[in-house]
Amino acid sequence: MEIKMIKPEDTYELRHTILRPNQSIEDCQYPGDDEKDSFHVGAYMKGKLVSIASFYKETHPNFNEENQFRLRGMATLAEFRGQNAGSALIRFAEKFMKKQSADLWWCNARVSVSAYYKKLSLQEKGGIFTIEPIGPHKLMYKKL
Repeated sequence: MEIKMIKPEDTYELRHTILRPNQSIEDCQYPGDDEKDSFHVGAYMKGKLVSIASFYKETHPNFNEENQFRLRGMATLAEFRGQNAGSALIRFAEKFMKKQSADLWWCNARVSVSAYYKKLSLQEKGGIFTIEPIGPHKLMYKKL
């Protein structure tokens, strides 16, 4: 498995296939994708992009830490789940964020995958909320 930085447009197909199949490809282009402090990470197996994650320099009002990143658009192809691609992406991203002096990273995790994020040592903050048209989410975070 190879983990490396990728371009925002490299994420769009997986975002569309896994996260937003009932929306347009344009809906898979997130605000902030091209900002200078944003970064995108991909996991490749045998040359195929199988997992992605995007991080944005974004402060959440529920946290006091000054230097925060937000995870959005994490996705792994179904046939490659359980092979540590996602956890490898996160470890790679956390090392990079630490070099950027990040204090914390957070995400709005879909309830259906919140147990996965707990395995990655994230904690929950607050209750369940809905993001339309995607569904129920939990705010989760990890201090670095």
